[in-house]
This record gives sequence, structure tokens and C-alpha cells, in this order.
Amino acid sequence: MAVKIRLQRFGSNKKPFYRVVASESNRSRDGKFLEIVGTYDPLQGLVNIDKDKVQKWMGNGAQPTDTVKSLLKKYSVLK
Repeated sequence: MAVKIRLQRFGSNKKPFYRVVASESNRSRDGKFLEIVGTYDPLQGLVNIDKDKVQKWMGNGAQPTDTVKSLLKKYSVLK
């Protein structure tokens, strides 16, 4: 199975809150995941990502989605 690092949506209407998770690529967006890697709150602009966990998963072959990749670059988790 391929592993993706992607966003999992929480929150109510027009008040989104996301978890950054590592999950299998065939799972649904808000379905079962392997590990929580961080959080992202777009309304307040807060990002809390554990660099060690991201590097561990990417070292094991996980691919970040385009949105997560831009978040990781913007907040200098990736170089």
C-alpha cells in the first residue's frame, strides 16, 4: 500500500480545522489513518507539524499531497 501525508478535515461549516495525517492512499479523506503528524488552522494561520514524524514517514516512502507539500515548504519543514 502507498502511504500519503494529507489533510483530514474537522470543524463546522465555514470554520475548517485540519489534521495532517499519514494514511493509506486507498482510505477515505476522513477515514482511518496511521498517525497524526500535525495540525493546521487556516483561519488563525496556525500550523503545528512534528518535523521528526514527517521525516520518518517520508523516509519510509510516504508522499505528501500537493497542499501538504506547500504547507511543509511554507513553514520550512521541507527544504
